[in-house]
Amino acid sequence: MKPKNILFLFVAAVIVAAIAYTLTGTESPEAYIEKIEAERERQFKFIRFNIDSPLTEEQKRNFNELNFYPIDPTYKVKALMVPIENKKVREVPLTDGSMERYIEHSYAEFELAGKSQKLLLLQSMDEPDKRNFFLAFADETSGIETYGGGRYINARQDGKSSITLDFNLAYNPYCAYNPDYACPIPPKENILEIPIPVGEKNYDK
Repeated sequence: MKPKNILFLFVAAVIVAAIAYTLTGTESPEAYIEKIEAERERQFKFIRFNIDSPLTEEQKRNFNELNFYPIDPTYKVKALMVPIENKKVREVPLTDGSMERYIEHSYAEFELAGKSQKLLLLQSMDEPDKRNFFLAFADETSGIETYGGGRYINARQDGKSSITLDFNLAYNPYCAYNPDYACPIPPKENILEIPIPVGEKNYDK
């Protein structure tokens, strides 16, 4: 085969691969891990240095790292959003006994650990971007390896009726670090009967 033809085939293959990459929305495992690690570093710097950190100044002096599970891409799932037809406001209890108001927007339905799962997506009353959602959940690691009051995911709708839930990005509420903070408690609909061994572990005080 002539060099010119080889070059043509190579370029064509690159173009096809690029188109496939764009259409599937996939990313390389290396790029995905880098993205999660960068987010973890951002979280650490915020908790360690930011003025709005939940840590006290004394805690900050002894704070060296956040504790995470290993990254596992199988816990990044694409979920079907099933709208709640008669949306209503829910008063979500906080850890201090007070309440915070959220809109019950839809359910995220997906497969994980070989089972069908269904979680309630809440939306802040004053959320300006209606594609952003708040997910508070608990699972079988809660109170053992992860914070007993559950963990959170900030999720964004990425299709007409789909949303990606990446449990590798699950993070602790502020009250996991400092009991002076009041944090939303996961609704009963969001208590998973499986372990979620990814994301942030409990804060080691």
